[in-house]
Amino acid sequence: MSQSVRSVVPAGFDAPRLVLGEQPFDVAATALRLLTAGPGPLSVDGAVLGGGLPRRRIVLSELASVLMHPSCGHTTSDEVWRLLIERSRTDGPAWVVGAVGVALPGLRQAAYRLRRYSGDVQAELLTGFVAALRTVNPAGSRVVQRLLSAAFTAARTELRASESHREAGYLDTTASWPKAGHPDVVLTRAVTAGVITAADAELIGATRLAGTSVADYAASTSKGAKAIYKARDRAEAQLVAALHAGLLSDQDAEVIAEATMTLRADPPHRF
Repeated sequence: MSQSVRSVVPAGFDAPRLVLGEQPFDVAATALRLLTAGPGPLSVDGAVLGGGLPRRRIVLSELASVLMHPSCGHTTSDEVWRLLIERSRTDGPAWVVGAVGVALPGLRQAAYRLRRYSGDVQAELLTGFVAALRTVNPAGSRVVQRLLSAAFTAARTELRASESHREAGYLDTTASWPKAGHPDVVLTRAVTAGVITAADAELIGATRLAGTSVADYAASTSKGAKAIYKARDRAEAQLVAALHAGLLSDQDAEVIAEATMTLRADPPHRF
């Protein structure tokens, strides 16, 4: 069983039997069912959270459905996810599994967007999401969207790295490094060269590569969409100018074009 799958199985479970013949997302869903069945299931207090949630204990398997309902607004979702992040960081691996289970609908959508890759998409997404639970700032809005965006970006980087190794005719099992031409890496190199800032790279990566809309990204940073569009246009112009000036190699031209290509169409931004 891969380490990425093992990381979302609660301690004490018969992990090999749980995983046998199942996809990683199925493993996570099964683990959530086990954690929310019987006495003392993982749950949150809807009366304390408020926001229109049922005023009672809500087990996490039910919570996933509640959050998907159209009547559940972003403010309520953000409050729930701040609590799930806190519990996952302070109350042990069971709450990590619980948070993963609640996020499965979004993770399945992310897996569909990564379907062209031949690697273990589900396992990489789970690994990226678990890492994001430890690192994403729960303050601000659109918390789960930022968690999913971080998981998507991390998974895509690892999947591309695996593909580049296979294309080279070998598989390095001791490390996974993306090849130099991947957009994520080119953006990092541009930051290192002083062409754009780390914030610029994050903005381009999220809105051009990870599929986050400018409106959602703006909401997550508490900035206006107009400011985000202007910042992205400026950063992309700097990338192109750096190419023409020879600050980045010619071989980066194609991947910079990919990194600055709209993969998810944004609505026309007239202000």
